[in-house]
Amino acid sequence: MRHDLLRGLTQRYVAGEELADGIVVAQALNTQRLQVSLDHLGESVTSPAAADRAVTAYLQALEAIASEDVDGNISLKLTQLGLDQSRDMCVSHLRQILERARALNTFVRIDMESSAYTQRTLDVHQELWKAGFDNVGIVLQAYLYRTAADVERAIEMGVPVRLCKGAYLEPARVAYADKAEVDANYARLMERLLVGGKHPAIATHDERLIERARQIAREHNVEHEKFDFEMLFGVRRDLQLRLVESGYRVRVYLPYGQEWYPYLVRRLAERPANLAFFVRSLLAEALAGRRNGHP
Repeated sequence: MRHDLLRGLTQRYVAGEELADGIVVAQALNTQRLQVSLDHLGESVTSPAAADRAVTAYLQALEAIASEDVDGNISLKLTQLGLDQSRDMCVSHLRQILERARALNTFVRIDMESSAYTQRTLDVHQELWKAGFDNVGIVLQAYLYRTAADVERAIEMGVPVRLCKGAYLEPARVAYADKAEVDANYARLMERLLVGGKHPAIATHDERLIERARQIAREHNVEHEKFDFEMLFGVRRDLQLRLVESGYRVRVYLPYGQEWYPYLVRRLAERPANLAFFVRSLLAEALAGRRNGHP
């Protein structure tokens, strides 16, 4: 019963339970000139065996991206690779994935988790970056006070950054609580990355911020191929396609896997605003459909 309550929502926001499902959806999105970032669902694993399975899943995803000629990369979380069990194990797992990704000419993005993991995640990334893996990027969250300094370090190092607002419920001592403050900080950081960063990914569905990004790019002569817009699978498809039609690069964050139920419940439970966000996205798309003559 509990799964039935969310299955309709899940089918909209998750590609499916198997890698093959994710690849089929990725190929369909590619036909619409949308790129993808495949995310094998699962995080905070509780055993080395579970971390090993996650590594295997990502190696299989890399092989499928290459063999099926998918225009995409992968996103992963360090707790999925066993960070909570052993930092050394996590680094070894990430190195294995990065080595295969490099051989296949594929990019890997390390997703950011709660603020409890921010520094640990950046430290692991930096270790592999300094070891010569330039095919790995990071995610930074605009609602954290520390992110302005993290953006400057990433720019200095030449690290590709995906900038998002942040989805976890954080204490006031580390994060902006007011939406207007988060948006203002996002706009500031977005400008720094667009002007000085290495191929930033602007991860937002906020049309005001997207228009501001386009304005910044025009003012500073930032070519369209120098940055991406990133959006979640199933959210604001109309906006994704409009941006593509305007000549922008759009990448869709595409989760798949059997851990869809805890993933969705966790996202909604961690921050009640997430549920409102999904509802607003559905309403916005419904209104867009009516404007375009769809029932």
